[in-house]
Amino acid sequence: MSELVIDQLHATVGETPILNGVTLTVRSGEVHALMGPNGSGKSTLSNVLMGRTGYHVTGGTATLDGVDLLGLPTWERAQAGLFLASQYPTEVPGVQLADVLAAAYAAAGRDPELVPELMRDEADVIGFDRAFAGRDLNVDLSGGEKKRNETLQLAVLQPRIAILDELDSGLDVDALRAVARRLEAATSGPAALGVLAITHYSRLLQELHPDTVHIFGHGRILESGGPELVDRLEGQGYSAWVA
Repeated sequence: MSELVIDQLHATVGETPILNGVTLTVRSGEVHALMGPNGSGKSTLSNVLMGRTGYHVTGGTATLDGVDLLGLPTWERAQAGLFLASQYPTEVPGVQLADVLAAAYAAAGRDPELVPELMRDEADVIGFDRAFAGRDLNVDLSGGEKKRNETLQLAVLQPRIAILDELDSGLDVDALRAVARRLEAATSGPAALGVLAITHYSRLLQELHPDTVHIFGHGRILESGGPELVDRLEGQGYSAWVA
């Protein structure tokens, strides 16, 4: 079993404090939903965990299976088993998706020859056109196609813990159902995935069933509970937690 442990994590952007003591543990097979208003620090948390530049950690720890993530460059965090599905996936002209995944397999000591078949299989599962595998990464894709692309990468790479930063934005109803069901399936089995899903909307959580829901505001978790917390949020809005 894998375990992402975040303990009293503080971080700033420039001189501005954004994260103010985030404590959270995500284990294999668990789905945690992180919900909060715009500007509360949710995306900052995902970027800090993945090592994006421009963020400065001022306190606390983040480990994956005992490995100190905060002391590693981004590529080593990925090799340790952490995956980030970005809110705004980056376009990379001149680099094909198949080549990215093959290089990741080779770097992890896995056989890159397995990648083409895995890509075809996963593309069919989520309704992603196989032809996109031969394109430059995310170039000329719609917002929804980019999110399916992120899901395909996750499924092929098989990380230990996945952070989904508003994966549902830009997806129509059918695409959302296909993507969420694929992720739900990944949370079971011998290599069960642990998921931290950052979202504004309950529609993702109707298919990707959360074990725990966290209300996030002012750079920290304000309350945690079961799926019933989503119903409270739908009825009361964030004002019940955030002034």
